[in-house]
This record gives sequence, C-alpha cells and structure tokens, in this order.
Amino acid sequence: GWREAVAAAVGALQAGGLVAVPTDTVYGVACLAQDSGAVRSVYSLKGRNGGKPLAICLGDVDGLYRYCHVNVPDELLRDLLPGPVTLVLKRSEELNKDLNPFTSLVGVRIPNHPFIRELARACSGPLALTSANISCQASTLTVSEFQDLWPQLSLIIDGGPIGDVQSPECRLGSTVVDLSVSGKFTIIRPGCALTSTVEILRQKYGLIPASS
Repeated sequence: GWREAVAAAVGALQAGGLVAVPTDTVYGVACLAQDSGAVRSVYSLKGRNGGKPLAICLGDVDGLYRYCHVNVPDELLRDLLPGPVTLVLKRSEELNKDLNPFTSLVGVRIPNHPFIRELARACSGPLALTSANISCQASTLTVSEFQDLWPQLSLIIDGGPIGDVQSPECRLGSTVVDLSVSGKFTIIRPGCALTSTVEILRQKYGLIPASS
C-alpha cells in the first residue's frame, strides 16, 4: 500500500540511503539534503561532476521560505509550483553547507506528483533530488531503464511509466529558471515547460530575461 511505501522510503532515507522515486517529469533519485554522506553517495552513484549542483525537493511552497531567500511574489511561486519547474533562488543558512558548497544558489523542485510530495512532507528536512540516470545519459521514464543503478539504491518506488516512453520531449526534465536577481529571470535549462513558464514570468509578473 501507499502508506507502507512512504514509510519504507522515509526509513531508507533516514538511514542515509538513496531512494528512486517517480516525479511529474522523469524518475529521480532522492536522499536527505541535510545528510552530507548521502549527498556524496548521489554523486558517486551518478558519476556526476562534483561542481554540478543538486536540487532540493519540498512537499509544499511554504518550505521555500525556510531554505531560500525568496525575492518574488508568493503568488508567482504558487503559479509555477507544484509543477515541472525548478526555481533557482539564493539559499538560506538553513541548508546543509555540504550541499552545493560552490554556489550561493539552490534549485527547488515541488513535483506535481502525489507520492514524492507525501514523501517530502514526511521527512524532517528537504530531499536532494536528481534524475535517475548516469550523468550524461538519457533521463529515465521507467524503473527498468535505470537497472544499472539498482544495486546502489536502498529502495525503488515503481510508479509505472511516466509520460510517453517513445516521446523525446518527455525526457527533457523540468524547466530550470533562475529567479535570484530581482525583476529578472534566466532560463538555465529549457526543459519540458519552457513556454508556459516564460509566459507566466513575463506577462503576469513583468519579469524580463536577464540577458536583455
């Protein structure tokens, strides 16, 4: 059952483990962001360049105010989250110093997926979240597509296929947008929700692209 799966995932995370989870875009690997050992495990799992940041994942918009310095209207956050968007903001002192120590910013995800939001709410701090694949390989839409990683994962939550496995668009991942400079935005990764995200930022909130 659902409750047992959430409880098992929380237990695995609290023990320092890595858990594969479905999101609203692609499969992800999560660990506790405040657990430095688990964060190191994510990098070694993915063969990831240590200078490439991990996003944090929260269950609700309210959590952003604890881990980030928010300089945009609350309504803007709620227009984009939960959803297939990663918002990059200035990080607060609350966040683990060992998580992305090379940058003062952090990307925040609130996927529009009931399981991972429930899981994030059940954990005391934020999750660190990255895609369930070896770095530089394609994102994964089913659990069988990241079989290579299974031996290093504490738990795999199989939520079935995410989106259309045949469609390249479905593997784009979230749209990553930097909102750390007041009044401006920078698209870091176009992702799967670019048009709607830019429309909200420009037309509804009057933000301008940082490059202009």
